[in-house]
Amino acid sequence: MSLMCETCPVKDSAACAVLTPEERDALSAAGRTRTLKRGEMLFAAGDEDAACATLISGALKVSAIDQDGNEQILSLVHPAGFIGELFAPFAHHDVVALTQSTLCTFARRDIDAAIDTYPALARALLRRSQEDLLATRSLLELTAQADAETRLAALIHDFAAAASDSSCHLAQSFELPLTRGEIGNMLGLTIETVSRKLGELEEAGAILRKGKRGIELVDPALLQALSGRQAV
Repeated sequence: MSLMCETCPVKDSAACAVLTPEERDALSAAGRTRTLKRGEMLFAAGDEDAACATLISGALKVSAIDQDGNEQILSLVHPAGFIGELFAPFAHHDVVALTQSTLCTFARRDIDAAIDTYPALARALLRRSQEDLLATRSLLELTAQADAETRLAALIHDFAAAASDSSCHLAQSFELPLTRGEIGNMLGLTIETVSRKLGELEEAGAILRKGKRGIELVDPALLQALSGRQAV
């Protein structure tokens, strides 16, 4: 592997982890590292031949603009996540950095060639696409059926899981990548409701807020029970 791959923090969890060191080294020769500032766009809906990428660090949102000009956040991308609509002639949604983010990017033609060359990579990307689809369906179900507290607890639970360096436990502390307005956008809640429910989760002893966006899990089991999520 190249030096960049050897030191990549998501080398064991990204889709390219299924490749041999030699295969990953060959693939990395076609890629480049890109850093986005908060609010910077990776690509916009309608872009032709939009780049594909693996998120190394940070957080991204996938969003669409409705007829009235309002943004709807459709999903989030966490480290090791893959961004790009394979086999589509153009991008269907905007992808924007929520925090400073680092990505490993590839031209569409290079990913297409890699899929043809490495069947294991094609299968890994298919599994990741299925996971993303399930996550999107879970969010739709959550916003349609759950009460405000459950929605917010589930989102915080998911942020803690994404921030963890292990699949066996939640991160004890992390920064929320979304503003309260963006959280409300995702969950179908007002900013006031988000603020009130954060306070109630803190009063219940599930979390402790630190500064504007810092979250510490005081009682992960309680947060999990309130969220309805399965154990990590």
